[in-house]
Amino acid sequence: MLDLTGSAGDLGLVVAAGVVPQIVFLLVGGIWADRLPRHHVMVGSDLVAGAAQAAIAILFLSGTAEIWHLVVLQVVRGMASSFFLPAAAGIVPQVVSVGRLQEANALLGLTRSSTQVLGTAAGGILVAALGSGWALAFDAATYFLGAVFLVGLRLPRSMTIPGSNFLQELRDGWDGFRSRSWLWAIVVQFAFVNAAYVGAWAVLGPVVADDELGGAATWGLILAAGAVGTILGGLAVLRFRPDRLLFAATLAVFSFALPLVLLSFPAPAIAIGVGAFVAGIGLSLFGVFWDTAMQQQIPAEQLSRLYSYDMLGSFVFIPLGAAIAGPISTVVGVTETLVGAAAVVVVATLPVLLIEDVRTLRRVTEPVPTP
Repeated sequence: MLDLTGSAGDLGLVVAAGVVPQIVFLLVGGIWADRLPRHHVMVGSDLVAGAAQAAIAILFLSGTAEIWHLVVLQVVRGMASSFFLPAAAGIVPQVVSVGRLQEANALLGLTRSSTQVLGTAAGGILVAALGSGWALAFDAATYFLGAVFLVGLRLPRSMTIPGSNFLQELRDGWDGFRSRSWLWAIVVQFAFVNAAYVGAWAVLGPVVADDELGGAATWGLILAAGAVGTILGGLAVLRFRPDRLLFAATLAVFSFALPLVLLSFPAPAIAIGVGAFVAGIGLSLFGVFWDTAMQQQIPAEQLSRLYSYDMLGSFVFIPLGAAIAGPISTVVGVTETLVGAAAVVVVATLPVLLIEDVRTLRRVTEPVPTP
């Protein structure tokens, strides 16, 4: 996007255009993912998102792209993602037995981590070699390829709900969400954890790296260390099977504070990289244990709706965290802001351990019946 105007403000506008509708339409996406076969929802979402990216690629390649084109098409892509995400989260128990859910989630996490690393590298190579337009075209092709893989799935319609009243289904989802103390407590926790961590790490990290750690290359290596941590964490949870999934997941969240504290000094780059590596492991552990607990504890026909409430609550403050990290650091200092963000991670996580279900809820081996 910077190729078009060179403006960071325009880039931020385009990024926001993709993120905001994704958050706004998550609950709608969750309802439709429970109403319809989830792989059909995912195929439709991939086709719409791929078409939006293909249109952007054509505009770039033809030299006719304008900012308003990109904003509109990113809105479309964001809306498609809001349907894809709850459906993708809810489909796992339909294709894997209850006893294999953790391994399936670990493999999915490994795939996401690996493709993120490889995709970032491939994207950079394509942009450098062929230009942004062809890189965007390649990205569009991956959406279409994903749809091809998904369309061949055969899943039972018995795990869907008949379409009835949208507001009633929304209320039913809310009732299912609020009735589980472990669920809403951890979602509230992550509303603050995500806002603090993403805002401080993503916004202030590059600033500290540029000012005191040697620049973008060093920051890239630190991020790579975090990515390696997520991959190794994913490998670890293929074998590490704690009985109390939510308790283990919550303990893993404390690792997120480590790289923020190390960055605040700042510590030597290698130490910050180690902190990012540890946090990456913690992120994988939390993600796999959380998904497994959700899929084991929530009836399949409600799963996408409750995932949509989870995602909405967990993501909603991230734009705010990113927006205020810079101004806060200007007023109180970068070091103080990073330490404050680490404190938010810890303070938001500690009360979750007071929830009895978080401490005691155990792994199950049979599907949870519909209430």
